[in-house]
Amino acid sequence: MQHTQPPRTTRSFDETFDVVVVGFGFAGATAAIEAHDNGLKVLLLEKLDAPGGISATSGGGFRTARDFESAFKYLQATNAGNTPDDVLRVIADGMTEIQDYFTILARTSKATLQQVDLIGSYDFPGYGTFGILEVKSVPGFDMRRDWPHIQSGGGLGPNAFKLFLDNVTARGIDVRLSSPALRLITGSEGEVRGLWVLDGTRSKAIKARRGVILSCGGFESAPEMQRQYWQIGAIGSAAFRGNTGDGIRMAVDVGADLWHMWHFHGSYGFRHPDPAYPFAIRIKQLPTWTPRVRLPEVKMAWILVDREGRRFTNEYVPYLQDTGHRALDVVDTVAVNYPRIPCYAILDEAGRKLYPLGRPNLNDRHVTPYEWSPDNLKEVALGILKRAESAAELARIIGCNEDTLQKTIDCWNHDCAAGHDSVFARPAATMMPISEPPFLLGEVWPLVSNTQGGPVHDARQRVLNAFREPIPRLYEAGELGSVWGWLYMSGSNLSECVITGRVAARDLAALAPWDA
Repeated sequence: MQHTQPPRTTRSFDETFDVVVVGFGFAGATAAIEAHDNGLKVLLLEKLDAPGGISATSGGGFRTARDFESAFKYLQATNAGNTPDDVLRVIADGMTEIQDYFTILARTSKATLQQVDLIGSYDFPGYGTFGILEVKSVPGFDMRRDWPHIQSGGGLGPNAFKLFLDNVTARGIDVRLSSPALRLITGSEGEVRGLWVLDGTRSKAIKARRGVILSCGGFESAPEMQRQYWQIGAIGSAAFRGNTGDGIRMAVDVGADLWHMWHFHGSYGFRHPDPAYPFAIRIKQLPTWTPRVRLPEVKMAWILVDREGRRFTNEYVPYLQDTGHRALDVVDTVAVNYPRIPCYAILDEAGRKLYPLGRPNLNDRHVTPYEWSPDNLKEVALGILKRAESAAELARIIGCNEDTLQKTIDCWNHDCAAGHDSVFARPAATMMPISEPPFLLGEVWPLVSNTQGGPVHDARQRVLNAFREPIPRLYEAGELGSVWGWLYMSGSNLSECVITGRVAARDLAALAPWDA
């Protein structure tokens, strides 16, 4: 619903706080907790009627690091010069300390934590220093019973958010749901003095004496923004409808520069035939792997073919849930189309029986969660997957040349027998033939799990303008303007939420109130 935007200035305020935090996911919760613990009066806003955002749909694994220097070198490589070193040092340092911080938070909920080793996904210097921290359990909390509107990729995102929610609640922080932030309020010199928030049908001016922290996520559900920044165009969101680029627009309105707008954490998957179900469905989440490090035998049941019936990629890249979409992002400038959108997943009867092909995620009280069937047969009945008795029938469904598709399948089966993908070098441990009819075919589309782009910030989380000057009293945290500028590492956005939320709140707490 569109509302007339209020002005960027005001002569009077309806309420006063030291800091206003916009967005109640991991980043916003951390920023609010840290600001409160630094003695500030905090208002935490969430535009939807339930907190958690995209954070609660995550796998719940927070990246940790044993050694700062190793982590820093890895982050340098994964960002390929697109993020300043001093900003990356903050993240690397935070990853070495995050376990201690969680240990403190866990006392409030008496939560059980678990630390496991998990190396980086790419063969860059320092990849071996990393681990994952998970909130294994929270006494008295059952995610399926208590939050049935949330489906989480790895199952532990709700546990982690419950930990943060308990800490916010225990501190008595003022939380307001169904309260969208509309526009930042600035003074005559451009400093941020507060913001407008929608309270029912009325706009209220909230004074922020120290400043504002934007932690309201990216633009996974802003198709008009995606069309302007991505060649691939607007694509389906895999988890959450609330991230519509609000923080980006508010920051740009007061002069912020942008970075990493092209980069999003994405993959490929399916569309539900019911338009009332608004989310893309990620294809099964398989383990990440690192080149030159032995990959456990994890079978991938399918191959992908384009609209001509040809394979076009290694279907199992090292981090499929981050870069799986990139091979689909190709334009044929002669035919003037996207020859790989949609593309098609093909598998046989043995593959169908292996595991559920889809992995739904969501956080939405107004959508009934979709449960993918264990044997994939419900999806056949719904038409998400189609059955065929032969390659010829598969070709008719796709609309491609039968001989072309048959050669693709024959080549694949030959390579499976030889134990080597001669075309795209997919890891041998993942290969399985497509030889046992009936065959299954699913229309496959690119999708976005979360974006990385947004306002540029410095190592103190201050939002910067086009000349790399801080916009006074405006900070950001989390996915909004994330540090990731080339390749991503699983669990790192979650750690970034915690690390940057704390940094922003501490820096803001050191400021004198603008109205002193």
